[in-house]
Amino acid sequence: MSVPHAGRIYPPEILAAARVPQPMLERLEDSWCDRIAADAQDAGAVVVQALWARAVADCNRGEGQMAPGEVDPSLRQEFSAPGRKERAGLGVVPTRLADCGPLWKRPIDAAALNWRLESLHRPYHAALTSELAAVRERHGHAILIDLHSMPQIPAGQPGHGARIVVGDRFGTSSADWLVDLVMNAAQRLNVPVTRNQPYAGGHIVRTHGQPDQAVHAVQIEIDRSLYLAPGRTVDAARMAGLTRWFGELVADAGRAERGRDALPQAAE
Repeated sequence: MSVPHAGRIYPPEILAAARVPQPMLERLEDSWCDRIAADAQDAGAVVVQALWARAVADCNRGEGQMAPGEVDPSLRQEFSAPGRKERAGLGVVPTRLADCGPLWKRPIDAAALNWRLESLHRPYHAALTSELAAVRERHGHAILIDLHSMPQIPAGQPGHGARIVVGDRFGTSSADWLVDLVMNAAQRLNVPVTRNQPYAGGHIVRTHGQPDQAVHAVQIEIDRSLYLAPGRTVDAARMAGLTRWFGELVADAGRAERGRDALPQAAE
């Protein structure tokens, strides 16, 4: 289990560098989605969770994902091909939000970037790499579920109306059997579900999902309105239902993988 965007700790260095108040930085969070994963460990998963806020560094972006205009001039040649999200200020260091303008008092320089990467981004991915390797060593395979929350998908955008989005990088980060299992589980919630639209999966599943090496990774995005009340507070009853559902999904994924692997061995 990976929960990269639910961290709620803001180091003093981050608050000192910000030109906006903390509530603005909190808009970057996948608010309280770590609570959805509360039963995952009891269901058999190892949970790797970021405790520091996404404002420090976005673990679902690669180290090279920044727009040149968002960094100090001395770093611009390192970030020469930004994508849409990076140009919008949502790179490995978030730098802008709609209605906020720049988040930081000055452009991100080499020292600030390296501190953020060394303090959160690199340890997070090292932990994922280590745990996946250990699971595959023990069982011959590993499953990674990368959990996120999302705002409601606007009209006119692919996937509009979906409340849960399952991403597998268009078939490259996981075998279909796991994606089918997750899609079927999501449909039991009786809400609209899409695959890869508009979220196909980010840096985490792209980097760690290697189905040809028996590591299968999927990203799950859950509409926040399924578990939050107005004011970004937790709706306790709906959260409890999602937590039970997610714990059952984790347990089902483990059982399905074990059963699936037994069949080829018998046929051989």
